[in-house]
Amino acid sequence: MNKLFGTDGIRGKADKYPLDSKTVWIIGKSLAKYAKNELNRVPQFIAGRDTRESGVRIERALSSGIDAGGGNCESAGVITTPGVAYLAGCKGFDAGIVISASHNPFTDNGLKIFRPSGKKIGTVVEEFLEAAILEGNTKGFAMSDVHSDRGTELRENYITHFEEDFGGLDLSGIKIVADCANGAASRLAPLLFEDLGAEVVPIHNSPDGRNINRECGSLHLEVLQDAVKRESADFGVAFDGDADRSLFVDEKGQIVDGDATLWIMANNLHDKGKLKNDTVVATVMSNLGLEVALQKKSIKLVRTAVGDKYVLEELLNCGHSIGGEQSGHIIFPNRSLVGDGMQTALFVLSAMRESGETFSALKEGFRQFPQILVNVEVGRKAPFEEIPKIVDCKNEVEEALGETGRLLLRYSGTENLARVMIEGADQDDIEEKARRLASVIGKALG
Repeated sequence: MNKLFGTDGIRGKADKYPLDSKTVWIIGKSLAKYAKNELNRVPQFIAGRDTRESGVRIERALSSGIDAGGGNCESAGVITTPGVAYLAGCKGFDAGIVISASHNPFTDNGLKIFRPSGKKIGTVVEEFLEAAILEGNTKGFAMSDVHSDRGTELRENYITHFEEDFGGLDLSGIKIVADCANGAASRLAPLLFEDLGAEVVPIHNSPDGRNINRECGSLHLEVLQDAVKRESADFGVAFDGDADRSLFVDEKGQIVDGDATLWIMANNLHDKGKLKNDTVVATVMSNLGLEVALQKKSIKLVRTAVGDKYVLEELLNCGHSIGGEQSGHIIFPNRSLVGDGMQTALFVLSAMRESGETFSALKEGFRQFPQILVNVEVGRKAPFEEIPKIVDCKNEVEEALGETGRLLLRYSGTENLARVMIEGADQDDIEEKARRLASVIGKALG
């Protein structure tokens, strides 16, 4: 059976299988039936979506399916992914369902399902849903209305919890440029920062259903860099479409990525004696410079496979305080088991306030090694070690890099892409090596 659930739920082209209305209806109905059988009562779900035009249709099909399966689904409307996860846990829901394709273009969409704990559903539930999708039973298919009476109240609850968690954080005197990616944070993020006293300049906060992530947000930081310098701002933040991650720009217009954020927060927690086990969790994609910088402060870096679920597993298994990805997906497990771009921004702003320093000063001691990431379209995802030409080229590159560099080969979890990542002392050198290896992979697997 084809596996539909990847590392981040189901994702694909909006309104095409498996995100067409009938298949989404099957997912909703099957999820409700599974939960009803497990709980022996009517299961309660909460759903939320980003700003894609297809989200309304998909949410209606999902809600209709849940109704048909004997469950109840409330809608929080347009809200961030972590917002749905938070509400699922604190408002007595049995699961939260997010309709989003994160940083992808508006033509894509997806489904992510969270348990009340904030963890994503496990493989047992995924396999149950995949089997139902494969069976394709649409008997009784009909579309009903979405239950959205409490949407405004639920979104307000989400914002209010930040103000309670960060009680006493006063952002007055700080000017923030917030690039909302025309996505789920478009209304929520400016409101949150303003409530805490900041002067906010929101950009890309006028979604029209098709402009989510378009030349804005965390994938296009050059726009935020220009805005921060133009506005003489103290702080810039860019979200992706569902705002489960955030990247930053300091007052000089320099990018502060997920690795730099981990450095800033590790320092802050370490200085306060709150960095458990003196350890930070990151993925194999994090820059070698982060590892080197942390070592100088006697802080250990533990690497996991790419994907926030692997970071979370390590955090929970070993009791660490912070982990995340270079992409800006940061998890503070003592607060939430889901990465939350707005929460991360507040943590960084809090560290900035506590230090009395400028944002750029918080990065001192961290220097990124030159890094390149090349994506290669592939027709199949064969194990790299089974392709002799790829193995030979990989070995040559690693031998040439020696101990001053690092090579990582992996496949995308959601797209037909191979990713070649190389770090080293010289940018031109690693670019040449990455292009050479990418060419070999393309010819072998394209």
